[in-house]
Amino acid sequence: MKKIFFMILLSAISFHVNSQTIFGKWNSTNEKTGEIDSVIEVYEKNGKAFAKVIEIKDPKRQGLVCDLCEGANKNKPILGLNILDGLKKDGDEWSGGTILDPRNGKVYKCYITLESPNKLKLRGYIGFSLFGKTAYWERAK
Repeated sequence: MKKIFFMILLSAISFHVNSQTIFGKWNSTNEKTGEIDSVIEVYEKNGKAFAKVIEIKDPKRQGLVCDLCEGANKNKPILGLNILDGLKKDGDEWSGGTILDPRNGKVYKCYITLESPNKLKLRGYIGFSLFGKTAYWERAK
C-alpha cells in the first residue's frame, strides 16, 4: 500500500513540475479551422530551447515535406522537423532564437512565454516584435 501511495505522490509531483515549464508536448492549432493539426515537442539542449514536430493529426498531411523551406530544411519531411531553434531563458521569457513556419517556409525571430501551466504563448516576428504574429499552444495530454 505504501508503494502505491508513493508512486501516486511521485507522479503528482512530476506532473506539477512538468506543468510549470515550457518543455513538453504541445498542441499546435490551425488558425483557420481551430483544429489541432500537430503536436510539437519543446525540449532543452545545452541550456537552450528547441522544438520539433512529433505528430501530424491529418493522415493525408503526414508525408508532406517542407517544399517552401530554404537551405538545409528544403524538402525535409515536416514530421520530425525542428521548428524552434536556440531560444535562451531571459527571466520568464525564452528569446533570441528562431521559429520556422512549415506552412510557408519562413523563419522568424521569436520569443515564448508560459502563460499558464498548460498554455504557451509564441510570438514570431521580422525586425521588431510589434510587427509579428502571436500563437498559443495548449499542453498535449
